[in-house]
Amino acid sequence: MSGTIVGILGFLTIIAIIYLLFQSKTLPSIAFILVPSILAIILVIGGYYTIGDIGELVKGGFKTTGPTAALFVFSVLYFGIMGDVGLFDVIINALMKLVGDSVIGVTIMTAIIALIGHLDGGGASTFCILIPAMLPVYQRMHMRPTTLLRIAVLAMGVLNLMPWAGPTMRAASVLGMEAGALWKTLIPIQIFGIILCLAHAVLAGFQEQARGAGLHGKLAQEEGAVEVTAAEAAAVNDLARPKLFIFNLILTIAVIALLVWDQFPSYLPFMLGVAIAIMVNYPGAPMQKKIINSHAGPALMMCSTLMGAAVLMGILVYGFDVSGSAVIAKQGTEMAIVSVVTNMANIIKMILPAALGTHLPLVIGILSVPLALAFDTDSYFYGMLPVMVAIGASFGVEALPIAVAMVVCRNCATFISPMVPATLLGIGLANVDIKDHIKASFLYVWGFSIICMIFAIILGIMPL
Repeated sequence: MSGTIVGILGFLTIIAIIYLLFQSKTLPSIAFILVPSILAIILVIGGYYTIGDIGELVKGGFKTTGPTAALFVFSVLYFGIMGDVGLFDVIINALMKLVGDSVIGVTIMTAIIALIGHLDGGGASTFCILIPAMLPVYQRMHMRPTTLLRIAVLAMGVLNLMPWAGPTMRAASVLGMEAGALWKTLIPIQIFGIILCLAHAVLAGFQEQARGAGLHGKLAQEEGAVEVTAAEAAAVNDLARPKLFIFNLILTIAVIALLVWDQFPSYLPFMLGVAIAIMVNYPGAPMQKKIINSHAGPALMMCSTLMGAAVLMGILVYGFDVSGSAVIAKQGTEMAIVSVVTNMANIIKMILPAALGTHLPLVIGILSVPLALAFDTDSYFYGMLPVMVAIGASFGVEALPIAVAMVVCRNCATFISPMVPATLLGIGLANVDIKDHIKASFLYVWGFSIICMIFAIILGIMPL
């Protein structure tokens, strides 16, 4: 089976998954398992892989999503416990006093928290900081969680240009330059992007306000106050631990600090946090079992999605190096069997040069957001960027503008891509379906990336 056919099958696989999700034909976990498995069977029949190869590829995929699954399970448990003990009630009340009935104030605060939280470049940690703090505020203000996610992903995309963030480092390594040197080129675009994401937050606030959001807005009047039965109120009061507020606040700060410090696997701070929180707040095995069971549903649902994503990532993104190990191809890695995604990149290589080679940075910038749905970060920068640089060289286009287009425009879409595990973590914490997240964010993200690209062209960083 030729590489071209493999690449075409890869694109058909992505299209099939997106179709199933957008038409609500099945759950993401089922789509992520079944469609790539059908592709795997075809590749085995076609002689591209063996049955044994498929097993190794899926194992490789679990290496990518396994840590995020562990992080999600224990972060859901931890924030669930903190919700039970009443920690967030105090924080929410403080935030509500700060913003009052201002929907726009909430959206601006969301963008600022996301910008600050993403300074470390970690998508998972930013979602874990932002969503548990702001989602209850959005619910109380009758605002859509999809708006929360959209504001977050745009802010995170802009901060992802930092030299220690993954995309910039990857692009710099492909170009053979220091990440800091590449970042200096990107700084004006990043500053513009920060201003733009704050402007978008204001726009999002006006949009929510127009549909009747707010503490006393039209939606609040239409929906009315939610009646809480005496039994429900008693259950909440039974779980609340107001006397342990200071302890739980310090513990939460410590967990987030360990997460940002990044000296341990990201799931370990939450594992420790869950163990300490449940021992102190709810001593005794029967009560601890009750608490864990009460939060098991969301954790299991999202964990199954991440396990399904492991199959998707493994079959599409992993290939085999010369030693026979399943790996993601990176700069300098000699591959014995290239991945499906690499073959997809080669198809793009064959299509683009004929008519658009001299305008390659512009073309890449326009296509980066749609392509982000099909390529994970490693494959995009280690697989596609070298290919695009080689194509550009044949048309006399320098490598730097190509890298700038790929970094800036792709970063905007990083956290709407189902190929990025942190995206699945974010939608799980916000209790939003991946299709709803993509529907609500895609056109905004695409427009945002194009505006940033136009700004880069005006500054002369990218050629027209």
